[in-house]
Amino acid sequence: VKSGVKMASDDVANLADSIAKTQVDEGELSYKGQGLKLDNKMVRAIQEFDGLRALRLEGNTIGVEAAQTIAKALEKKSDLQCCHWSDMFTGRLRAEIPPALVSLGDALIMAGARLKVLDLSDNAFGPDGVKGIEKLLKSATCHTLQELRLNNCGMGIGGGKILAAALTVCHKESSALGAPLQLKVFIAGRNRLENDGATALAQAFQLIGSLEEVHMPQNGINYQGVTALATAMQHNPQLRVLNLNDNTFTKRGAIAMAQALKHLRNVQVINFGDCLVRSEGASAISETLREGLPILKELNLSFGEITKDAALEVARSVQHKDQLEILDLNGIITHTNRKKHRIIVRIYLDDEGEPEEDEDEEEDDDDDYEDVEEEEEEEGEKSELNQFSTPPSAPRTPDASTFLSFPSPDKLLRLGAKRSFLLQQQVDVLDASKTAEAFLKISSVYKEDDAEVKAAVLESIDAVLSKAFLTPSFQGLSFMSSLLVMLGLLKSEDKLKPVKVVPGHLQCLEHAVKQSYFPREHVTVLNCSHS
Repeated sequence: VKSGVKMASDDVANLADSIAKTQVDEGELSYKGQGLKLDNKMVRAIQEFDGLRALRLEGNTIGVEAAQTIAKALEKKSDLQCCHWSDMFTGRLRAEIPPALVSLGDALIMAGARLKVLDLSDNAFGPDGVKGIEKLLKSATCHTLQELRLNNCGMGIGGGKILAAALTVCHKESSALGAPLQLKVFIAGRNRLENDGATALAQAFQLIGSLEEVHMPQNGINYQGVTALATAMQHNPQLRVLNLNDNTFTKRGAIAMAQALKHLRNVQVINFGDCLVRSEGASAISETLREGLPILKELNLSFGEITKDAALEVARSVQHKDQLEILDLNGIITHTNRKKHRIIVRIYLDDEGEPEEDEDEEEDDDDDYEDVEEEEEEEGEKSELNQFSTPPSAPRTPDASTFLSFPSPDKLLRLGAKRSFLLQQQVDVLDASKTAEAFLKISSVYKEDDAEVKAAVLESIDAVLSKAFLTPSFQGLSFMSSLLVMLGLLKSEDKLKPVKVVPGHLQCLEHAVKQSYFPREHVTVLNCSHS
């Protein structure tokens, strides 16, 4: 179920004015995506930046000595609030990362900084890396933390336990001072947390109670860990986004989660895709949908071993949800294993806009297939899941071309940590109109209320546009003209057609013009287009 988001005509009319009035973020120093090693100019810039509130070091390569030098420059930066430090150890040995993190953390503590955002995603530091930030997380510097992003860090069970203990200490000590930790966003996908790591974190979440977004996809969590997380979510009444994609609920975990969701009134996005919720779990979720979740916007139960009848039950249960925009029930199963696999592939490929496969090929004559009991399913979980991950049955990981042809938030996230590189390679920046088209397609999946999608979109936008504007032969004015035509702000005799304007276009343009790669004269062009 998809309903387009309409932007009123007056919003379109004010688009250029809104963008033209934006300014470069005050207090932010960015070296994002520059592939730099330490140089004196960088350190001097940090030292001389008065009122530094945000430091972006993503996409660089910081060694131990470099971290120590940067740390020295940070020791007097008490105003620092946001550390955007994802993917900043490119090409470094894993052993180099923990001491580098310790140096940086100690500097923040010494400065008396009060962090709001700490992003260390895509740094493969493992459990030792979590130890490297343990002191920082326990300190007063993190008593004010609102967003913690540790996606794709390889923490493992041990790292998950260390992280949970540190957050628990942070909450207890901040509470004792009268201002308890109010963590709102927690992102830790692709970390191999498994049941023990997830359970430890669930205990911390239950204590914290302020979470609005939890993203923990692809962590090898089974029903025990899911059940623990379900209990924890009940203690976070402001929860808006819950993404546990590609973990293993089975009906036990799904039923526990369905019960927990009955108590939550602010949930807008639920992603339980590839979670093996099974038909019984889907039915339990249907009951919750009928009774609660009044402002739900998105529900993903795709590829969860759900039968057609259970899927129909889910669909009927959301008929009264007037705010629902997306219901994803791809991968409905039939009663024979082989055909089940064929239909999963066919449905997925149909969504990609590619030709259907012939369902009649390789029909399975085994009509005596029966569902095994839950106890047997638990024992055979690993082998069954392995069977589902084989190429004939599993959804293909989308490539950049597929995403740009049929954009969706899930496809963008599936591109993984290398999405920026993949999109840079795919978009022909020598063609200004194609670059503008790519910008609009990427920004169309922007979601203000989903931190993971929002970050992925902005990262992708920055990657494509920074490459474009840094390419000497890039026709910047032609790009701007194409963009304005496609947004309906200019008329053109060319074949370019206006697109349906969605809020993400405005949000991403406002972001882009604040970046250092965006030429100031192009902001003037935007303003003139509407003067």
